[in-house]
Amino acid sequence: MDMRAFVFLWLWYVMLGSAAEGQDRPLRYNTYGAPGLIDMPIASSAEDAELAFSVSSFAGQTRNTLTFQVSPRLSASLRYADLDNILGPGDVFYDTILDRSLALHYRLLDETPQRPAMAIGIADFVGTGIYAGEYVVATKSLPGDLSASLGLGWGRYAGVGGVDNPLGSAFADRPARDFGAGGEVSLDAFFTGDAAVFGGLRWTPNDRVDLAVEYSSDAYPYEDGVSFDRRSPWNVGLTYALRPNLRLSGQYLYGAEIGAQLTYVINPLQPPFGSGFGVPVAPSSGAPDLSRVLEAEGLALRAIRVAGPRADVVIENKKFAPSAQALGRAMRVLARFLPDSVRVVHIALAQNGLVGEAVVIDRAAWRQGEFSNDGGAAFRDAVAFAPPVEVDPVRPASRFTWSVSPYLTPNLFDPDNPLRADAGLALDARWQPRQGVVVAGTLRQKLAGNLDQAARMSDSVLPRVRSDFALYDQEGDADIADLTLAWYAQPRAEVTTRLTFGLLEPMFAGASAEVLWRPAGQTWALGAEINQLQQRDFDGDFGVLDYEVTSGHASLYWEGAAGYGAQLDMGRYLAGDWGGTLTLSRRFANGWMLGAFATLTDVPFDDFGEGSFDKGIVLTVPLSWISGQPRRDVLTRTIRPVTRDGGARVAVEGRLYELTRPLTARVIDDTWGTFWR
Repeated sequence: MDMRAFVFLWLWYVMLGSAAEGQDRPLRYNTYGAPGLIDMPIASSAEDAELAFSVSSFAGQTRNTLTFQVSPRLSASLRYADLDNILGPGDVFYDTILDRSLALHYRLLDETPQRPAMAIGIADFVGTGIYAGEYVVATKSLPGDLSASLGLGWGRYAGVGGVDNPLGSAFADRPARDFGAGGEVSLDAFFTGDAAVFGGLRWTPNDRVDLAVEYSSDAYPYEDGVSFDRRSPWNVGLTYALRPNLRLSGQYLYGAEIGAQLTYVINPLQPPFGSGFGVPVAPSSGAPDLSRVLEAEGLALRAIRVAGPRADVVIENKKFAPSAQALGRAMRVLARFLPDSVRVVHIALAQNGLVGEAVVIDRAAWRQGEFSNDGGAAFRDAVAFAPPVEVDPVRPASRFTWSVSPYLTPNLFDPDNPLRADAGLALDARWQPRQGVVVAGTLRQKLAGNLDQAARMSDSVLPRVRSDFALYDQEGDADIADLTLAWYAQPRAEVTTRLTFGLLEPMFAGASAEVLWRPAGQTWALGAEINQLQQRDFDGDFGVLDYEVTSGHASLYWEGAAGYGAQLDMGRYLAGDWGGTLTLSRRFANGWMLGAFATLTDVPFDDFGEGSFDKGIVLTVPLSWISGQPRRDVLTRTIRPVTRDGGARVAVEGRLYELTRPLTARVIDDTWGTFWR
């Protein structure tokens, strides 16, 4: 038995023999922004739904990472690294590489008094392959605020002290991989080639201080002797919590370099203002003006019918992010105005003239639940759901609103400048001449920014439906971002439709038609959309270019337990290519959503260009979560490693699935804890 095998078995025995178990300490994020010690991974996981933003730097390398704890066991890391002085395959020297990569970390086993936690991970499997590697690692808590980790790595994790692959001869050879355009997944490389041992210790005497030492099996093959001289496999790191969610780390790396790291952690399940600031129900003025009192609550009465012991009510929610909170507020107002003869209330939410499933509330159960001590649990058991109510509008919904607010349009990952942005003021206007008809538009005036300084022009061999984005930023300061007329209809309770005409988005104008079938009580829905489009001129006004295209998709939506969901779109894209997009997401009852998507079409990877295929992440943050005040607006950002023309879709405001989702029984039930707020 050689020394490495002896150390491996000895540490394993120490781990198995320890009685300590899972001490409550914050997760440590390594220099790659993933669960780890300093450079190497560990088997621990963050709290479910935790989001970590980290920036680390040493020896001319800066790594910017977003890590999301997708589930209690799975985390995903999207990394953008700025690397100076890299010697790539074939001894090709690069002054600078701006590298994007994705990594997954899955905890296979939980820690117990008898065994360590165990995890498996894959790094840089969709990227250039600079950081490509796989690992299996175990972590065990020890007495004295210590924890020990020991792992076996392949690829990047097997550069020092490598041995023959323990998985056998079928995995003995690791295929060569050049940097290329990135984006391709090399499945045949997983867990192949030599393997090497890595590990380390972590000491956490309190909630603020975290000290780690590790043995790294990473030889830094592209950096050693170029950007720095690697002299030792040992690293030491110290982390100090400036605040509970803000951590500063310093490292001494490979006997040669000093590194620094800043990590900021938030959790969508833990809003900064708790459950938010309560807003009292407006007192009655004494006049039986139901519409006016509801308006004071941020609600609009769209329809009402009282027939004997039953009342049917349709409400539009203009203020509250949780659907159940809007219904609770409406019910408290209705209870003051409806006659005592009404025993059952069917109340539904509506948006753009589309009516969702009705909540059936028994007045007697309501009175008991209003003052109960069980948090409304018994009242929830007494509530049922029914198909959307069909009631004539109480009055025309003609309404004009406008607002002026600041805007920020970032553009990430430009190879010449990884962070560009414009800022300015946006005038948003909206007019509803009747229920189901919406006229809306946005005019933007740039005040500052550098998007117009992008010098890299498109080299795409496809129709330039997105890659000419720099030209749109360079032409003019005041732009009409969108100006549309939309008509929404509901031919059946479970079927909704949309027709939209005008300047649909900054790059395309035309017409868009959509239909959605969402069966009540189901976890799935089906939709279809077709668009007749013409590319807009670069100046952001009413002019158009010669390019025309017909695009469209058939869509399958699914939403399961704990907010996990999937969407599959199949059809034709803006560049005329055919294919499909798969989006996986997780939503939270408070409005947070984080998803990842990938699109494969009939465009070959070489024709697509850098990145090989379209992919990215989508992040939605409700502004009510940040401010603690009731509001419905959200901040949504789509982050792509690179913007190319293949797999591109037109952006249309008011697509039916997202528009009608807050009206469904599922969402109302998920947010029921806010009903009495």
